[in-house]
Amino acid sequence: MNCTKSFLDYLEFEKRYSPHTLEAYHQDIQQYTDYLSVVYNTQDILETQAFHLRSWMVSMHEKKITNRTINRKISALKSFFNFLRKRHGLVSNPTRKLINPKVEKRLPVVVRKEHLDQLLNINRGDLEDFKSLRDKLALEILYNCGLRRSELMQLKALDFDHARRLLKVEGKGKKERWIPVSPALLGQVQKYIVVRNSWLVENGYNPPVELLITDQGQPLYPKWVYNFVKSNLSLVSSVERRSPHIIRHSFATHLSDAGADLNAIKTLLGHASLAATQVYMHNSVEKLKKIYDQAHPKS
Repeated sequence: MNCTKSFLDYLEFEKRYSPHTLEAYHQDIQQYTDYLSVVYNTQDILETQAFHLRSWMVSMHEKKITNRTINRKISALKSFFNFLRKRHGLVSNPTRKLINPKVEKRLPVVVRKEHLDQLLNINRGDLEDFKSLRDKLALEILYNCGLRRSELMQLKALDFDHARRLLKVEGKGKKERWIPVSPALLGQVQKYIVVRNSWLVENGYNPPVELLITDQGQPLYPKWVYNFVKSNLSLVSSVERRSPHIIRHSFATHLSDAGADLNAIKTLLGHASLAATQVYMHNSVEKLKKIYDQAHPKS
């Protein structure tokens, strides 16, 4: 029995995890299996006991791997062994008594609203040009809708409901949510589709089902989106991290700062629990503290 393949199939077809998440789980399990082979001379992960896992955690600490990353890897193995216990008769889960290292809560990095406004209003040349339109639209969708990178990549033209001014998004676990969109953004989408289709015909490309495509007429891929966002954010902001997720953080934080209800933000982001959304409230609280310290005579 290939335990790892069985587990990954379960995550893909039953839990409907994204390819990115599947790859992360696969790597974590493989890294632990490699550790067992080198240190304990066995590749049979079913022989795992708690001391094997504690030893692996210590080795990661010695390599200066962060507690956050260690916790993620242990979480992957906990899910893996739980699956084996429920589906394949494993007697007990060796991760059950593990104590995860403490992790300080990290507030999301946020790009200031005026910097994002500046980014969206950058002169990109001829907005009748496919590439200029695509670049502007990709950034507008990320910030206006707070999408994850994978969600942006899989968007289709039919996901936009122009009559109801809504965007259908398929998030983690294939869960659907609807996000309101402005008439201005819908207008950009319509214009882009016309120019995009004409550009595809001119260049002899077969039109993919995805809305946003590369300069080669292919669907976007993770590295393309990351590099695209990083290079654009570098034009307007000095924040340390400039990934697509930073724009998502900014979307949520700016909503919170403007007084949006936390449950509404949770729904827009597609979070499964309110706990994941509450971090954006912390940013607002920190902002209030700063204002208080600067303005109150007794602070």
